[in-house]
Parts: sequence; structure tokens; C-alpha cells
Amino acid sequence: MKILAVDTSTKHMSLAINNGDVTLVSRNSRPRKDLSLSITFDIERILQRANVRLTDLEGFVVGLGPGSFTGLRVGLSMLKAFVMVTGKPVVGVSSLDAIAMNVRLSRLRSPLQVCVINDARRSLVYSSLYDKNPDGLVRRRPYQLEPLEKVLEGLEGEVVFIGDATPLYKDAIMLKAETFKPVFEPEKRWLPKAAELGKMGYQRLLKGESDKIDELAPLYLYPEDCQVGGPKGSHDKGKAK
Repeated sequence: MKILAVDTSTKHMSLAINNGDVTLVSRNSRPRKDLSLSITFDIERILQRANVRLTDLEGFVVGLGPGSFTGLRVGLSMLKAFVMVTGKPVVGVSSLDAIAMNVRLSRLRSPLQVCVINDARRSLVYSSLYDKNPDGLVRRRPYQLEPLEKVLEGLEGEVVFIGDATPLYKDAIMLKAETFKPVFEPEKRWLPKAAELGKMGYQRLLKGESDKIDELAPLYLYPEDCQVGGPKGSHDKGKAK
């Protein structure tokens, strides 16, 4: 199953063409000022590199954030256009889930706790907490927009921290680490990767699942800017999609 996966939730755009669980081509780059032009050009490039036409694709996966308002809107609009043209299914996945998937199990015991923290500015972070094992992710907390202090409440044992807020709050985490032992992932794993996004979406598409295009919306967590939204059930505790 050939899948195009796109994430535009951060300052870096991530694109990938997957064939099932195998990544054929991926591209992670900082887009030009006009994202709507950059994404069109870069998608054309990776399709060419993978020797795949748009009509060959059997599904689409899009990162829903939380993150950049403009980036999420552009990425989702592009994927919706592709879905309308091809009639193929689309799946939305939280970008925080994709970041949690960047943590490798090989060097740590399994299962392990993963805490994703992305910078939301205003002294706030986007966050969620997961258990990761060889079968995937189980989300233990809702997607949250909150101060770091709230994120750290109730943590116990070894916790892997990952996300672009890591360098901003590493010292603060170390100071608060009384009931838990923090482990910090390197910078190269802080951002969502479309390759991982595509693998998660593929599992849903394989089961015949998809999201309704008119109901698919970015995961916004600033209520004063826009309504909290996302796929049905996206804020519930449970299996990460």
C-alpha cells in the first residue's frame, strides 16, 4: 500500500512516501516563506524520487498537530485536495504521537514511558505521556497545553523526554526530578517525522479505517484562538492512532 504522509505542524516540513511499513523516500526540511508553494514543489519531488504518481497512491496520512496554525492549515488543505482528486482514504494522526515514535526501544528497556513536550510559547508546552512497547504506543494522558510544572506532576520511574521544548526546559526538568529519572533524546529526534506518521496511519488503513474528510481538523489547543478539535476520540486516553 503506497502512502503519502505529510506533517507541517512545526517549523520543519516532513514528507514521506511509504509502501506499507517501508519508507521509500522521505524529506525533512525547513520550507520557504510561502509554505503552500514549498509543499507542492517538494511533494512533486518525492513522488518523482519514489517513481510514484499521485494516482498510484492508495492512501494519505496527515499530521494534525498541535502546532503551527498556518502550517497545519496548509498541510491539511493540501491532503484534502489530494483526497478529493483521487478518492483515496485519509487518516489524521497527532504529531505528538509521531514524535513519541522517534524513541528507539533498542537501547532502553521495554515498555518505557515517553513524555513529549513541544514549545507552545507563552511559557506553555504541548504534551502527552505514553507507554511505548514493540507493539506501538499507548497514550496515558490527553493531549495538553499547560505549563511544564503540570506535565511533571505524578511522573515516576524512568521517563524519556523528547520534543523541541527539551532544550528550553531540560534544566528545569532536572531540578524537579525527585520522583522520576529523566532521559533526554537527542535533537535529531525532536520533530515529527512523516515516515513514522505514515507507518501509524498504515496500520489504520490496513484495518479499513479512515477519517471523514469534512470532519478532519487540526488539533488546536489554544481555546482563545480556535476551538479545541481533532478526530473523534482524539482526546481520550488510550491507544495512540
